[in-house]
Amino acid sequence: MNSSSLANRLTHGRSPYPFQTAVQPVALAFWAGRVLAVGVLLSVGMATAALAGTRQPQATAAARQAFRQEQQDKIRPEHYDLAQYPLTEETVVHWRGLLWATAILEPADESIDAAIARLLEFAYSPDELGFSSAQRSVVEMALQVGTQRLLGETSSPQIAAQFQQVLERSENPRWVAIALSALAQATDHPADRRQWGDRVRQRFSTWQQEPLLETTLRDVAALDAPPALPPLQDLLDWQIAPNQMHAYVLCPRDRTALCQLTVKDWTGAFVERADGTRWSVPLLRRSLHGLRWNLTRGDTPQGIYRIEGVRSPSADTFRAYGQFPRVNLYVPHEAGVREFLPGQPGTVGAIAQYRALLPPSWRNYFPIYQSYWAGRMGRGLFRIHGSGEDPAFFANSARFPHSYGWSPAIGCLSALEQYDESGNLQQADMPAILQALTQASGAASPSDLVGYLVLVERE
Repeated sequence: MNSSSLANRLTHGRSPYPFQTAVQPVALAFWAGRVLAVGVLLSVGMATAALAGTRQPQATAAARQAFRQEQQDKIRPEHYDLAQYPLTEETVVHWRGLLWATAILEPADESIDAAIARLLEFAYSPDELGFSSAQRSVVEMALQVGTQRLLGETSSPQIAAQFQQVLERSENPRWVAIALSALAQATDHPADRRQWGDRVRQRFSTWQQEPLLETTLRDVAALDAPPALPPLQDLLDWQIAPNQMHAYVLCPRDRTALCQLTVKDWTGAFVERADGTRWSVPLLRRSLHGLRWNLTRGDTPQGIYRIEGVRSPSADTFRAYGQFPRVNLYVPHEAGVREFLPGQPGTVGAIAQYRALLPPSWRNYFPIYQSYWAGRMGRGLFRIHGSGEDPAFFANSARFPHSYGWSPAIGCLSALEQYDESGNLQQADMPAILQALTQASGAASPSDLVGYLVLVERE
């Protein structure tokens, strides 16, 4: 299929900031609230109310406008010129900052699409063989931002053509997987998806030994023939391990819509509000780039996570994560977890170990293994966190009014956190989330909370 006919058939379809420091005093304010009765959450609304009016200088209208202008200044046309900024070790920082600004602002400019298309040529060029890991990271970021632009309001024929070339010519299975996933999401034609999948299998005879290719091919096939969902109640009734808190994130198949977090305490009772209804809080799993679960910076995978403690906030990362601690979510194979299984130090490696954590009716349902495969392929650092950014900061949020207000992420689960123009906190769900998880796990503080989180798409 030629690139022009392909373009005519295409349809529209974690934060980069590091941090670690002491908890701000305001983040501890909610612990003064009343204690949970077992399985019952009393007056969690007090948490947000107590914090209202807390001023954050980086959240003022003036500070936000200044930061946005910094991003605007990066996307001047001359900054995309490969003749002026050839992809060398010295220009890596330039290109990474420019591509991130492009992802945030989504400028509607065909010349920018042309520049990204030229970067994508490196994904199948012989020059790539001599690239450093830093240079290859720029090429991969171009593939990620290219996916975002391909799936945007105005699908780019130039980028579509380059993804087709990557699929046909690149020797890098990782980059071929990104191209296949992007093209498959951007078309409404199952025949195209089958053709691309067959071509990848033909080009990579050992695709079954390449987890990223195998999971992408499965994911593409599921777009046209999704597997039947096992009984959800079986999952909610199941105990992964005794005397452990279980959190559930139930999501629609539309990844741009909000999920709902609900919590079962260590005794097996669901946390409830004072009026007896089941407690829940909305979360967003949408990837800024529109990437799928098995790709770096993609959506939050379905499956089982181990919850262990929190990471502390700091001023340096306020924009990325907000002012509250963020909850650690560990996937299988990920380093740093103390005990994925209680009493067994370290992580879960063998798939049989992971399978045993599932109820029998779910053990043949491939999507529930996404967190396992994501960890095996090197994904990690998943968190639940808020955001110090203006909801309008990420331009593509305007396309999804049903989840506007929640910032997209690049793998994490995003909670609501909003400020007025003076930088005063108006609404935040992280205090209630931290309170619910800590008390449901029987921990004395957020640093000590442990348990499991299960994310699943429901009908």
